Amino acid sequence: MTDLPRYEYVKLADAIATEIASGKLPQGAALPGERAMTELYGVSIGTVRRAIVELRNRGLVATLPAKGTYVIAQPDAPANSNGTAD
Repeated sequence: MTDLPRYEYVKLADAIATEIASGKLPQGAALPGERAMTELYGVSIGTVRRAIVELRNRGLVATLPAKGTYVIAQPDAPANSNGTAD
């Protein structure tokens, strides 16, 4: 089966998950704000918002209204392009 192209928000979510797994973003750390992330990663704010939703769905982050988004867990294993562990 050929590798399907991944959406930009999934690529961004994977990149942030990698930072969480490496310890660069430890449990309890705040993610940068949405606007800062657009500049940091060179993506649109919509892509950032969808990536954060993806990370919440993976159980890696939680968002507190008017407070920010925080790392709540470490990923179990790296995910491949279809969202499952290798």
